[in-house]
Amino acid sequence: MRGITLISSWASHLQSANITGTTFDLDENAIYVSSERDNLDGQVEVELWKIEQPGGPNQRPSDPELVTKFHSLSSANGLKAPQTISLRFVAETRQIAAIMRSGDVIMVSIEESEATYEVEGTFESGILAASWNPDESVVAIITDAPINVGWGSKQTQFHGSLGKTAAQATPKIKVGTSPDDDDLPRISWRGDGTYFVVSSVSPAKDPDSPAHRTLRVYDRQAVLQSTSEEVAGLEHTLSWRPSGNLITCTQRFGFEGGGAGREGRHDVIFFERNGLRHGEFSIDTDKLDVKGKGPEYSSERRWGYKVRELVWNSDSNVLALWIEGDGGDVVQFWTTGNYHWYLKHEVAAPTSSPNEPGRFTSLLWHPELALHLTLTTSTNIFQRIYSWDTFVSQTAPPNDSGTVAVLDGSTILLTPFRSQNVPPPMSSFQLSVYPDPSQSSLTPAAPTPAYVSFSPENDAMGVIWEHGYVEIWELKTRLLPGPGKIMDPSKVWSGVLGTKKHVRWRQLSLKFDGTYTITALGTTMGDQHDTVSVFNVKDASENLFALPFQNCRLLVGAVEDIYQGPDGAVFQHDPEHELTAPVARFAEFCVNVHRIVTGSKTLYVGLSKTGKLYASNADDKHRIISTIATSFTVVPSFIIFTTNAHEALFVPISTLPAVFEEDSGVAMEVKPDWAVRKVERGSRIVVAVPSTMSLVLQMPRGNLETINPRPLVMEVVKQDLDAGNYRKAFFACRKHRIDLNVIVDHDPKALLERIPSFVDQIPEVEHLNLFLALVGRGHNTPEFIAKICDTFIAELEKRDLTHYVNSILTAHVVKTPPDHEAALSLLLRLRDSDPSVVEEAVKYIIFLVDANQLFDTALGMYDFSLVIMIAQHAQKDPREYLPFLRELRALDKYYQRFRIDDHLKRHEKALKNLSLAGPERFEEAVSYVERHRLYESALRIWKGTEQYEDILDSYGDWLFERREFRQAASVFVQAGRAHKAMMSHEKALEWQELFDLAVLHNTDEEDLVSMGYRVAEELCSKKRYMEAGRVLLDYTKDVREAVIAFVQGNGFSEARRIISLNALPQLLKDVVHPASLESRAQLAEDISEMREQIRKQVTRLRELRIKKIEEPDAFYGIEDNAALQNVDVMTDVSMAPTAFTRYTVAPTATSRSRTSRSKRKMERKVGSGRKGTVDEEEYLLRSVTKLVDRFNTTQGEVRGLLPHLFQFTDEHREEGLELQNDLAAFEEEMKAALDEIWARPAETEGEPTAEGWAARMAEIEKSKAINPLDKVPKPDMSQAKDWRVNLLEF
Repeated sequence: MRGITLISSWASHLQSANITGTTFDLDENAIYVSSERDNLDGQVEVELWKIEQPGGPNQRPSDPELVTKFHSLSSANGLKAPQTISLRFVAETRQIAAIMRSGDVIMVSIEESEATYEVEGTFESGILAASWNPDESVVAIITDAPINVGWGSKQTQFHGSLGKTAAQATPKIKVGTSPDDDDLPRISWRGDGTYFVVSSVSPAKDPDSPAHRTLRVYDRQAVLQSTSEEVAGLEHTLSWRPSGNLITCTQRFGFEGGGAGREGRHDVIFFERNGLRHGEFSIDTDKLDVKGKGPEYSSERRWGYKVRELVWNSDSNVLALWIEGDGGDVVQFWTTGNYHWYLKHEVAAPTSSPNEPGRFTSLLWHPELALHLTLTTSTNIFQRIYSWDTFVSQTAPPNDSGTVAVLDGSTILLTPFRSQNVPPPMSSFQLSVYPDPSQSSLTPAAPTPAYVSFSPENDAMGVIWEHGYVEIWELKTRLLPGPGKIMDPSKVWSGVLGTKKHVRWRQLSLKFDGTYTITALGTTMGDQHDTVSVFNVKDASENLFALPFQNCRLLVGAVEDIYQGPDGAVFQHDPEHELTAPVARFAEFCVNVHRIVTGSKTLYVGLSKTGKLYASNADDKHRIISTIATSFTVVPSFIIFTTNAHEALFVPISTLPAVFEEDSGVAMEVKPDWAVRKVERGSRIVVAVPSTMSLVLQMPRGNLETINPRPLVMEVVKQDLDAGNYRKAFFACRKHRIDLNVIVDHDPKALLERIPSFVDQIPEVEHLNLFLALVGRGHNTPEFIAKICDTFIAELEKRDLTHYVNSILTAHVVKTPPDHEAALSLLLRLRDSDPSVVEEAVKYIIFLVDANQLFDTALGMYDFSLVIMIAQHAQKDPREYLPFLRELRALDKYYQRFRIDDHLKRHEKALKNLSLAGPERFEEAVSYVERHRLYESALRIWKGTEQYEDILDSYGDWLFERREFRQAASVFVQAGRAHKAMMSHEKALEWQELFDLAVLHNTDEEDLVSMGYRVAEELCSKKRYMEAGRVLLDYTKDVREAVIAFVQGNGFSEARRIISLNALPQLLKDVVHPASLESRAQLAEDISEMREQIRKQVTRLRELRIKKIEEPDAFYGIEDNAALQNVDVMTDVSMAPTAFTRYTVAPTATSRSRTSRSKRKMERKVGSGRKGTVDEEEYLLRSVTKLVDRFNTTQGEVRGLLPHLFQFTDEHREEGLELQNDLAAFEEEMKAALDEIWARPAETEGEPTAEGWAARMAEIEKSKAINPLDKVPKPDMSQAKDWRVNLLEF
């Protein structure tokens, strides 16, 4: 669907020259031109000219400069043919090879100050054809010396008995050559340089076997590979497609020796490498303006024209036909798609005078720039640079037709993709256009238009030809489905632009504001500025002015007076004041440019030939959106572009201003809000039609694919929702498989307010059911879903309950949780008011909800008729439910409901109904409560009744069994069960509540004492010695046991107080003194253990830290690999794990998120502190922290014991002093150890920098490692400062 449009052209002139050939110097961007002149000595003089273009093809070339001259003998071979057969710049040797028809091979050295030439060799017989292979390593030459090689004549070849007879048989059809054949051989190489083909004339053997052309394929060693079949009328033209699949020639029909067909038929035919035919297409000679009237007017061209040469461009996409006619020369560009050949463009040779036809002398495609063509006349060199372009309608929604125009000669193929998707080569409409010959200027007219443009304001199309002829057509495209023509074009104006002659027009823009205004862009040969014509059709007024640059580009669409210069600068030109204002700038020239307005900002987006998609603003800033773009288009809310990664990306226009905040010169990464969709390999955008939410893509082979991308669909859906057009949005979502919840999510508040309008637009019950069902399955909160459903229910019931019953049922059951009872209640209402619709409604709700669930719900409503109706329509077996229903019917009301609720496992509701069944059911209710543990519900039901205490008693027993003694005691107290309450208090060791309750209930003294001993024993087992002593003292009156309990808990002060109070001094000697010594011994033992532990841990920490510094690899368990020393480069694959890998937190390719189980396992692993692991240091630090806590506890115990040891005997005093000194010494040792352990090493300056890749990586990883000192804080020992008894030291 693409056309070829001219974007740049340059002309160079050689005075009094006869140009015959050109060649490219790709290293210096130069063109070398050969010019021939015959002298009186029978020699040909060749001048070699150089045209430099160092700035590239977009910059003006230099004036031609004469490089050298050389001469050679003139040859009579090839009458009127150039004497220079081949002109080639050999890049490796920096020489130009000129192969002459006389047989000389001349090499011109370019590197020398004065370009010298040398005849490398001469073929005495002369040279008929020569061609270099693409890599310039081999040259194929055909001489004029006859050599008989091969199998000999056909009659002398061995064919076998049958084959010989067939070979000697006279052929029935004569195979000859075309009268326009020049009889010269041709050579063409395949693109990879592996094979070349030779087209030569085989001589006539007899009158029945005239001379004819034959193709022979050779490899690069000149070994024959294949010979073509005989083709009548095969001509001299020859070109092997660089991609290698086709050998191209031409064939004439309708004469003796020619192809079988009508006279005048002329085909371009194709061969495979094996010599077999492979398709063809016909040249439309009837529309060839340079065609003469026949042999009576020209002896050289029997049909008034002939094909001089045909040449493929470097990427094999364009075939150029050089046609020589009586009226001049023309070059046609042919492309193919979907097995159809399109005539895309024509270039007519300029005339030097009105009486002489224009002639080309050579044609050469650029070897690297695929659409760069060099044409020469006898005195001029033309460089024409083309680009692919798609002619697309510019109208905005809702009038966008998506019309695409495809040029095929003088026929424009039109397809409005909004209405039809017609695959090429077919089209919706074929519009024939042809320039008026009487309105052509001195430049010969070519029937193929140069450019097609559409008006952005209406459905009109403008067509322009190179010589300035313009036609305006109103297409009248049918946008909506229906009968009638898809379009009915009518020509509204035609004419020629301007009074300025010799302008080659190349681009057109069409505007309509009540009248048509044409803006055309062209170039005059030799002029350094582009010419612009602004023509008003209504008053036939024209404004001609020049732009400040040459080879500019006119921005088409809804823009005015905006142009792009050859360097990528976008500017606005005011012709009235001759002012130029820059509006944007790209880093390079972009063929396709669109203007985008977002908010108050204007941006320009362009795609260059290199695949870079640029965005630029008014500040001359540009950003690269992508570096691999292949095509792009702009719709109201998105920039859509395809990439060579086979993806289509959708960039929201609203996000474009933010891209200028990023760094320039770097391609942006794909943003999260850019939608990405995979497309077929090589897909390119043809057109986007926002109104139909479609994007048309063309595959490399030519077929089309129309897709509906989610961003385009969602944009239209959002617009419809904002406008309240719910029906269109609904069907768009349904058609394109978009979740209907977007209708809710877009604006929930507006939807709730517009539900009446929603129902008005979508009255179909099945559509409402679908919408409500998907809303119920959406991600909104249950409360919001219920609100929407209730609003729909209210609206539908108000309109027509009977008609919308299924929708109302759907709204009930899609709630979370489903409201099945409300749905069944609706059925009950309908059963009474409109029984006729109930049956269908029941079937529908059974379709929505599981029948068994509905059966249970109906049963839970205690309506047996509804139960039976559901069961019957669900086709349940009566034997399954009728006996159960009969049994229920025989029961009284509340017990019946109890049985139903119990069956449905609604235990709380069942218990309520059972409580209403009468007092005689109380025991059963208690059993039911105990069985299903419904104590809280039972307490609420029977509160304030006589049975309440029984329920409490049962509840307390259940708590006691669960060992919740404290809760059970409270329940038993409330129930008045004192004995059970005291048992619970005793089990809970709530001894204050226990003895309070025992005294209040007058417990016997003996039982009270026994209870005291039991409780004291339990308290001692829990190490609650002080409480045990209090119980023994208060309730058993056993002072000795109480004192023993107090001293066991280090309560020496309390024990001494009790002894003094009860006047039992003997207990001081018998119990307290020995106990204090035992306590002192225990504390001394604890201090000794702590001292031993801290010393071992300090020693181990010293070893670990020394080893970590001196031998880090050994410390972390990684052996040093000598092979990695001084390695500066290492791939990710070969990199060994470093010693610090386990400390890093950066994700890797194989990392996975940890589960809670793995985290707990890791914590246990760190806490284990296994010796030799990297976790050992952290484990030791945490162990020292725990040791400090233990020391603080021991210090407190010593503080409480020392005053008593001071007051007892001398032995106790000595033991106390020893204990105090021991603890003080350990305290100092402990503080010193802590200071050493948590001391951070000072950072040393001037350390040598690590050398080698592995060492540097290790240093980086080491810096990332977490120091254990940062994970474990230093513990505090300054909690008790006055623990000593100073008198012990005197």
